[in-house]
Amino acid sequence: VQLQASGGGLVHAGGSLRLSCAASGFAADYYVMCWFRQAPGKEREGVSCFNNGDGSTYYTDSVKGRFTISRDSAENTVYLQMNSLKSEDTAIYSCAAAYTTFVTTSTIFSADRYEYWGQGTQVTVSS
Repeated sequence: VQLQASGGGLVHAGGSLRLSCAASGFAADYYVMCWFRQAPGKEREGVSCFNNGDGSTYYTDSVKGRFTISRDSAENTVYLQMNSLKSEDTAIYSCAAAYTTFVTTSTIFSADRYEYWGQGTQVTVSS
């Protein structure tokens, strides 16, 4: 099982980045794929998730209207398009996968529900 995250970098406030999470080694169609982030000195938080089973998408309030999550099923890759980036978006972003029956709408951002994790990618937004 592998989740390969990429696409982080340094960008000015107001800029954009696109993160990618390529999944392999498991039946991703039956999983929820989620992006979490952790900033220095802060707890990890869920950012956005894509239910590969039914196409539902989820966003934490602070990124609604700025971030868009999508999936290329042929490539087994989930993307996070991040626009209008702010300094408070600076964090290490990690992708994770959970079997769809292990999460509900109320637990979609609960990290302990996710069994597979990829390595993080650093996103730094300069003000």
